[in-house]
This record gives sequence, structure tokens and C-alpha cells, in this order.
Amino acid sequence: MTPRMSIPQVAPDAFRALQALQQAIDASSLDPRLIELVRVRASQINRCAFCLDMHTKDARALGETEQRLFALQAWEDAPYYTPEERAALALTDAVTRIDKAGVSDEIWAAAEGAFGAERLGALLVTIAAINTWNRLATATHAPAGNYVSRKAAATA
Repeated sequence: MTPRMSIPQVAPDAFRALQALQQAIDASSLDPRLIELVRVRASQINRCAFCLDMHTKDARALGETEQRLFALQAWEDAPYYTPEERAALALTDAVTRIDKAGVSDEIWAAAEGAFGAERLGALLVTIAAINTWNRLATATHAPAGNYVSRKAAATA
């Protein structure tokens, strides 16, 4: 696919605002590996190759295992995820597919119980942000495959 446009070039102020949001999410009290799992899961649902390339590489740089990344598509049936991660992934699925049934009281209660108000707020913003990035990258045909993670160097 040929890229359609470059958001940083045509909407630089909005792009910088989204980058600032990413920095705030990365600085939140959420576990960095959980953030990347959420980003990968939403990107799977949204079929965003650019973001899948980026966030699987970032997850691996943070020490995430290939087994857990490969099984993420079927997280409900895989034994590799903690109760907190399952609550986050269920919320990610519900928010990303919000048009299907919204976020059920059961999913909300599980996430609220696992995260508390402040961390749940950070999780919701994380999910909303990756959905925005997915839509921008997919609509503009952002090319996948060239991303090099800086997370390994940042955590070393």
C-alpha cells in the first residue's frame, strides 16, 4: 500500500498533542508491559499493521514473551495472563468494539476492582489513544515494518 499522507506533516500540532498523550500514558502508574499488551490487542482488533509492528517490538523490548504475544488473539482461552491483565484485555475488547454492546457492568466492575479509579482512568486513556492511533495509521496507510524500538534502551 502506498501511504496516503503524513499526519505529522499535515497536522503537526495535533500530532504533537497525541505524542504528549503517549508520554503521559507511558509515565502513568500502569505497568509498561500491560500498556503494550493493551496496545497490541486493540491493534489486532483494528487490523492496524503499523501499530502491531511497533507495539509487538516495544513489548518484546520490555521483556514480553513471544508466547504471550502470539496467544493474545485468544487471550480468553490462554492461561498466560494474570487476572489484572484479563480485566484490562476485556476492557480493551469492549472499548475497541464499543459499537457491539458497549462496556458491560461486569467488565467495568472487573476492571475497577483490578485497577482502582486512578489506574482505571489511565487504562481507559491508553485504550482510547491506541484506537486513535490505529485509525490514523490505517486510514493513511502508514507503512509497517520499519519501526525500531527505543524502549529497550530506555529501560536498560
